[in-house]
Amino acid sequence: MLSFPRVSVIIPALNEEVLLAKLLEDLQGQDFEGLEVIVADAGSTDGTRAVAEAHGAKVVLGGLPASGRNAGARAAQGEFLFFLDADVRLPAHFLAYAYSELQQRFLDLATCPIVPLSDHPADIFLHDFTNLAIQVGQFIDPHAPGSCVLVSRRLYQRVGGFNEDLKLAEDHDFVKRASEFRPLRVLSTTSIHFSVRRLEKEGRVKLAQKYLAVELYRSFKGEIREDLFEYEFGEFTPKAKSQPLFEKGQLMMEALKQEYSTLLQNTLETLDRSKRMPEAQTQHLQHFQQRFDQLKNQVKALLKSKDGDV
Repeated sequence: MLSFPRVSVIIPALNEEVLLAKLLEDLQGQDFEGLEVIVADAGSTDGTRAVAEAHGAKVVLGGLPASGRNAGARAAQGEFLFFLDADVRLPAHFLAYAYSELQQRFLDLATCPIVPLSDHPADIFLHDFTNLAIQVGQFIDPHAPGSCVLVSRRLYQRVGGFNEDLKLAEDHDFVKRASEFRPLRVLSTTSIHFSVRRLEKEGRVKLAQKYLAVELYRSFKGEIREDLFEYEFGEFTPKAKSQPLFEKGQLMMEALKQEYSTLLQNTLETLDRSKRMPEAQTQHLQHFQQRFDQLKNQVKALLKSKDGDV
């Protein structure tokens, strides 16, 4: 029996008693020895704290996501810190596969693909695009959603944790700073299942437009330290909306998937074999970035269409 945890799962939460219970059940069902679970509760008024304690989790005082993650990390003892959101679901063997891949690839910083808890065509398209952006970004502009950030304790401490002064995209900021010391890589052996409730609440097109605006702001003006974009933590009452489909986006993504699959695999294999990137590989990666930039422009054009909310 291990005397210390190998992995500390840290979950910021606010009024998440229903979905948190499902995630904690997923964690209890994992075939993994050496786990501790910490819930950083941001003052919930429902049964979040009671649900966490009933499932054996340690509860600490949290706040907005950045402060909640940092509070959980301060209480954690694990070799690795797995930051998850309260509304994700985990496949069987997630912890075992993730930890094993981190060890085998000598990784200190990782994320994983996200699979929507939905069969809506727009959700599938948007998550495919997000996964592709994360895959490309690991070499060009590292990003990782706060719903799945896996980091060694030593790297977390070296970076100084999440920046609690930021109003939005604190997860991307953390990964960007951490990747200056150790590269971000996307796991190939497992994924997380991602809630679409925010998409349903705000409308798929409007939320995608907001995320693109956030990235543009970060690219040209820096991190977001003011309340420039509306973002509610712990409030997911759906708004009324129409439901046209994203057939055009799906066809566009399917047409590009095969090309990116081959290109990405070649890039991953080459970079994982060598710490130094030869000139030919640099050109290969530049071509990869150019093709992905073309895809981003196509997505922006799609989101500006007059099809209405999705």
